[in-house]
Amino acid sequence: MKIDILTLFPEMFAPLKTSLIGKAQDKNLVEIDIVDYREYSEEKHKKVDDYPYGGGAGMLIQAQPVYDAIMDKKTENSHVIYLSPKGKVLTQNLVEEYSKYEHIILLCGHYEGIDQRAIDLCVDEMVSIGDYVLTGGELPAMVLTDAILRYIPNVLHSGESVEEESIVGGLLEYPQYTHPREYKGLEVPEVLLSGNHAEIKKWRDDKRVEVTKILRPDLYKKYIKENNTKKDKK
Repeated sequence: MKIDILTLFPEMFAPLKTSLIGKAQDKNLVEIDIVDYREYSEEKHKKVDDYPYGGGAGMLIQAQPVYDAIMDKKTENSHVIYLSPKGKVLTQNLVEEYSKYEHIILLCGHYEGIDQRAIDLCVDEMVSIGDYVLTGGELPAMVLTDAILRYIPNVLHSGESVEEESIVGGLLEYPQYTHPREYKGLEVPEVLLSGNHAEIKKWRDDKRVEVTKILRPDLYKKYIKENNTKKDKK
């Protein structure tokens, strides 16, 4: 997979060179290219922003450098995503869908965003990481990149599985424990020490439901509704 991230602030993406994502790039499991809009500016001093027509606070990234940057990177297999509060809210199902693309181009807005004409001409869809506003699209781009790459084969450590993580399947993750067996009066549940894999799985499945019901009743209601629908269809 290849991911191009278009931004005004390339220096913000240093974290993508660390941890599992950094190792994935070193192993050529994924290619991540950070592209500065300024490289495509036609202005003498590489200016890429201007005041919005109609007035208002702040500056707007011009259409020309955004459009030219996208066109330079885009192929017939590219999928262009603009990180914006206006977009559909990111879910695990969407992440899994995006992981199947060969090439993704992520657009990071900043200041008051990007000239609508660049969006209309180039963007396939808009995505939001939540119903709140940030100073720019750089952090959302890193969040989306991290989430996507966890689905790429061999990016995670051997034995790890995205199928058992939080939110997958509509439920939160079960509690986990490690050594010591007792800490400040709290002990590891006995079933996890039993070696009985069937009972351990049952305990974990039950805990996922229990934790979701307590911490995310919205997800729990959706999970119950979907499972009842499935039963009715059988």
